Amino acid sequence: MDFSYSPRTQAFRQRVGHFMEEYVLPYNGQWHSEVAAGRFPLTLINDLKALAHYEGLWNLFLPSLQEGQPGQALSNMEYAPVAEIMGRVPWASEVFNCSAPDSSNMELLQLFANEEQSERWLNPLLAGEIRSCFAMSEPDVASSDATNMQTSIRREGDEYVINGRKWFISGLSHPNCRVAIVLGESDARSESLHGRHSMVLVQLDTEGVEVVRDIPIMHHHSAEGHGELLFRNVRVPRSHLLGEEGAGFAMAQARLGPGRIHHCMRSIGQCEVALELMRERAVERRTFGKYLSEYANISDWIAHSRLEIDQARLLVLQAAWQIDQHGAQAARTAVAGIKVVVAQLQTRVLDRAMQVFGAMGLAPDTPLSFLWTWGRAMRVLDGPDEVHLRTVARQEYAQAREQLGQHSHFFTRQV
Repeated sequence: MDFSYSPRTQAFRQRVGHFMEEYVLPYNGQWHSEVAAGRFPLTLINDLKALAHYEGLWNLFLPSLQEGQPGQALSNMEYAPVAEIMGRVPWASEVFNCSAPDSSNMELLQLFANEEQSERWLNPLLAGEIRSCFAMSEPDVASSDATNMQTSIRREGDEYVINGRKWFISGLSHPNCRVAIVLGESDARSESLHGRHSMVLVQLDTEGVEVVRDIPIMHHHSAEGHGELLFRNVRVPRSHLLGEEGAGFAMAQARLGPGRIHHCMRSIGQCEVALELMRERAVERRTFGKYLSEYANISDWIAHSRLEIDQARLLVLQAAWQIDQHGAQAARTAVAGIKVVVAQLQTRVLDRAMQVFGAMGLAPDTPLSFLWTWGRAMRVLDGPDEVHLRTVARQEYAQAREQLGQHSHFFTRQV
């Protein structure tokens, strides 16, 4: 495995980095001011999206493109280092039409949507004309075990009738969010726990769909929201079924692998921002007659942060390589591992940076406290640490049993 960046990757990193410096960062203050005033900065976003589209920095995340679809068809290995650059400004990914949850939803639709669904939802998403959300987690069950999902998708003639409650739906409050991909139980009697659920596409203006509230994450409001949806006898045509009945979990696995690569690399970009701020603060701030950089513990924090960021980056690139080579299912353990490593990395590095900044680290004068909050949330969102650690441990136990079996034969032969 060679994790050096290809000339193509380096070129896109340079182009995206230049775009961020020239067009995104100068408007960062305006974006935050608009959001603080309770307005989504849609005009600003749309202007930047048009410019990024014009410059060919569009749909960079999607490895497989069909004829006529806009994008650059970067592999996961090629896109991951580019996502790190985007992640330095949390809202920047939308500018390049690479933001979650749309990126994963587009990959899902690319794989499983029929012609009618592609025309109605995938093509507008690829063009950046609409946004989407993914409704999976529920408040009344332990959603870390997705087989618990109780929202019902009942077939009645030529329709599906949906009843249930979903929450922590990222992107629901975006003014351009038009459609939700809903995971629900379609066959409660299936012998297979993982064959009971299906996915359907639901327009948000469908009768019976109610936006209950937007949920702040640790008291931080997201401009795009993490909302709660209530479905009361929502009726959609059978043609809104995505893929096949009972295939919801299999499709979810295909969706989650690349999406977690994107999340992790954006987080690593934010850790790099924290490290840059921390080391600059250390060389310019004095306390008790010494620069902070002269204190051994501060130097240790900075050194550990550098080593840990670089280690995490290599682990994510390895997972991206595995997906490119063998598919998302084969890379499942690697993807579970990076989800744990990077989320914990972000809280650790950001915590150090906040401590170096003192009171300013708690204030909105720097992005540190916000980025720490997102890192902490990532340890629960998209599967808690414990679930991903369980996946890694299972792989270790499987290898141990295999090795024990081999050793048993070895010792038998020796006797």
